[in-house]
Amino acid sequence: MATKYEKMLMKSPLTITPPPRRLGLFTERHEMADSPFSPNLPSSAGCRTPRRETQGDRFIPSRSAMDLDVAYFNLKREAKENSNANVEVASPMKEEYRRKLAEKLFPDSGALQSPKILAFKRKPPPSLQVKEQTALEFLPTDARVSSPSKFLYRHIPPAPERVLDAPELVDDYYLNLLDWSCKNVVAVALGTTVYLWHADTGAIHQLMSTSVVDDYITSVAWAPDGNHIALGFNSTEIQLWDATHLTQMRRLKGHSARVGSLAWNNTTLSSGGRDSKIINHDVRIRDHMTSQLSGHNQEVCGLKWSLSGQQLASGGNDNLLHVWDAAAISSQATTHYLHRFDAHQAAVKALAWCPFQSNLLASGGGTADRCIKFWNTQTGACINSIDTHSQVCALQWSQHQKEILSSHGFSQYQLCVWKYPSMVKMAELTGHTARVLHLAQSPDGTTVVSAAADETLRFWKVFGTPPSSKKTSGGLALRSINIR
Repeated sequence: MATKYEKMLMKSPLTITPPPRRLGLFTERHEMADSPFSPNLPSSAGCRTPRRETQGDRFIPSRSAMDLDVAYFNLKREAKENSNANVEVASPMKEEYRRKLAEKLFPDSGALQSPKILAFKRKPPPSLQVKEQTALEFLPTDARVSSPSKFLYRHIPPAPERVLDAPELVDDYYLNLLDWSCKNVVAVALGTTVYLWHADTGAIHQLMSTSVVDDYITSVAWAPDGNHIALGFNSTEIQLWDATHLTQMRRLKGHSARVGSLAWNNTTLSSGGRDSKIINHDVRIRDHMTSQLSGHNQEVCGLKWSLSGQQLASGGNDNLLHVWDAAAISSQATTHYLHRFDAHQAAVKALAWCPFQSNLLASGGGTADRCIKFWNTQTGACINSIDTHSQVCALQWSQHQKEILSSHGFSQYQLCVWKYPSMVKMAELTGHTARVLHLAQSPDGTTVVSAAADETLRFWKVFGTPPSSKKTSGGLALRSINIR
């Protein structure tokens, strides 16, 4: 049976007001403001929770039995007594705690100006010196030069300084049609003709032109003296020219197919042909063929002598890279290479010897490979390999910084500046609309010229001025000129 108290509750239902919900401050306000269906209520109505009537058996005390004034007086007196006690007893302990915490968090700040650890104000920006030191902590050891700001903030112009039109430039990945002499003269082969552009004066001269049917120039290479130039032809012939007097000096034969690559080592001229042979010529003697190297089974499209003249690197369409020792190739015919690398998955045309490390060689692969690989030619180890996501056509090392420039074909058509050895991409230079097939560097090492299948030559000041040289005013003006 129900008790008397339960009967009373059943007869008189209670009205209970639930406490307001504690939702996210911004979430609820933003929802109320952004909703198109929310009514335009006054502020007092927007903060009030709707009332609802429920039945229950919970006991609700009567507020009429409480003296709120006395309770409020006792609460304030108790809080004041506790506050005085804390100031007298705990104040020294709090100060000591703050001091110890400040020493741990800010060991180099000295005495604190304020006991507050957190403040509602903007932190002042750090000085430039602190920013440079912080950035250097994340750089490799060799990148920490004496003047870090020069490296961190060096500007690489994104646009070329000069553009030359080069009509009839042959669009062939396996040829080498561009070179820059130590006398500051650029030689470029355009179809059947070779032109010389003097960077100092801007003058253009025609060196030679062939009238033989189906013959054209396939390779160009300046001699170390800057006065003579070697030209390879599709007709298997090699010609030596005096660039000063624009006269032919002699012809060299030995290949049975076109000569696509040439490289000088003092008075020795090395030539690579489509017949997969490498021939070394001594241009001073009548019987010019001193040795023949047989290591490739397809066209030799890349050929570079090291700066010391002790090693020769050769790359071919057979995806192979060979390193030859100069002391071991003096015989008439040899297959004894120093190293044989088969890590590339496409033709190896781009080759570059490092100027600050004699045994470091960089090589680039074609469309199916797209990698730049670095080799230690003393041990034969592959130091690093970077996927550039594009065909690698040519490589050039900087003479002033530890940087390397690469030019690309399918499908980016760009030039990339890389920091060595981290291989962080420092800049991407765009402007060419076809494969950037050839690169050549100025004698002072500041400017690089690129030749592309879009029939243009573009001059880029990517490597900056040498640290020891003085800044000079002026430069190459950006304009388009027909090199013919």
